[in-house]
Amino acid sequence: MVFSSLIFLFFFLPVVLTVSLLLRPSWRNAWLLAASFFFYAWGEQGYVFVLLFSCLFNHACAVWLRRLDDGEPGWEQGQAGATRGVRARARKAVFVAGIALNLALLCFYKYTHFLLESMSPVFALMSVGPVHPDKMQVPVGISFFTFHAISCLCDVYARKIETGRSFWNFALYLSFFPKILAGPIFRFRDAAAQLVARVMTFEQIARGVERFIVGLGKKVLIANPLALAADTVFSLPQAELSAGLAWFGLLCYTFQIYLDFSGYTDMAIGLGKMFGFEFPENFNYPYFSQSVRDFWRRWHITLSQWFRDYLYVPMGGNRHGARREYFNLLVVFLLCGLWHGANWTFVIWGVWHGLFLIAERTAFGRMVEAAWRPLRQAYAMGVVMIGWALFRSDGIAQAGTYIAAMFGFSEPVPGKYPVAMVLNREVLLALVAASLVSLPVWSTIRARGSHLLPAVVNSGRGTIPGWRCSYVVFLGIVFMLSSMALMGGTYNPFIYFKF
Repeated sequence: MVFSSLIFLFFFLPVVLTVSLLLRPSWRNAWLLAASFFFYAWGEQGYVFVLLFSCLFNHACAVWLRRLDDGEPGWEQGQAGATRGVRARARKAVFVAGIALNLALLCFYKYTHFLLESMSPVFALMSVGPVHPDKMQVPVGISFFTFHAISCLCDVYARKIETGRSFWNFALYLSFFPKILAGPIFRFRDAAAQLVARVMTFEQIARGVERFIVGLGKKVLIANPLALAADTVFSLPQAELSAGLAWFGLLCYTFQIYLDFSGYTDMAIGLGKMFGFEFPENFNYPYFSQSVRDFWRRWHITLSQWFRDYLYVPMGGNRHGARREYFNLLVVFLLCGLWHGANWTFVIWGVWHGLFLIAERTAFGRMVEAAWRPLRQAYAMGVVMIGWALFRSDGIAQAGTYIAAMFGFSEPVPGKYPVAMVLNREVLLALVAASLVSLPVWSTIRARGSHLLPAVVNSGRGTIPGWRCSYVVFLGIVFMLSSMALMGGTYNPFIYFKF
């Protein structure tokens, strides 16, 4: 089940929200936990037990770490012979085992096929014979709920948080349906207070509805038409593409991946608000960046912060000289690429960004900072778009041929694949809308209209400014058009679901 589906919009969400409002606050977490597992099992029946195991195992590790802590009451009475050193070693062993099993679970489902295929040449040299393993289905959202679990264990081990003893609250944290499939990554230290004490109000629900509709429109009305154009171009013989068509296809994909993912994030944040949660923001107009470093401050913010806090900083960050900093950056972004998918194109995509981040810490970075602002933005978008060509391609060969076509190193047949074959009215309108939504001008529009629905809820007999009425009409039209598109069968799964 996904947010942009009729069953979710007109059955699951209304039922879950209505029952939540009717229940006493003390029962809401149990209801949301049951709803979240139902939501996950709807499309992942065979893997719901993987999620359940992750909840049980990580809660047990977190509780064990807390009990092994030096300050845990009752420890001295229960383990009178234990020393502080033994407790410290036991805590470390539990922590390492917890992280290792989480990573093992992720690697088993996501990277086994990739590893065996990559090792095929080695097996051939060893006369083992060809290895052609069946590709294993990856549990949807496993990368996200695994990273949630790891961040929680790290913070408990570092004594930054306490998870408490409630398994139900912890399980809801890992499995809550608005964020389980594709984030945003929500730290337990931010979620803990909201899990035990939050308020559902009609004003908050109204704000959530507004944010959800905006995200739904991004996905269904803009990202989906662009996806059809991008898929068409990337499916053509790459060596026969003209430079213009190659760039056009990549432009469509560049907007598609942003609006697809940010649309999902808007819907997730909106759903969180409806149920009393405040999720962190995940995007801040990344295509307005002036450097690659700036891009990663604006794109998938919660993932960038996760890698910074739980990998880059523990590796030493920038505290041990330039060479160590460059090495750390390269490792982090190599793993960031691998996290996105089990394909060498993702690895190269991560290294591509890592190399530019390293370069921007040298004299090259000072040159970029001194350049005219439009040139800085063009440079950042150029790097990002070439990276998206790697990201979108099915393999290294396709990526190389596609990028070569972008720069004229192809043999297009005149008139065989014109841009007009994919540039219809729907795609053109989607590109115009994508350009507006991707620039900060959209924040001004939303800032003026974002308080409309709460104003309607609280207006009583008061008057509402006309521009706010226009905004609610706009939201209604967006929802209606999105629903009609879904009824007509216009649907693509969210890109980040496969990660």
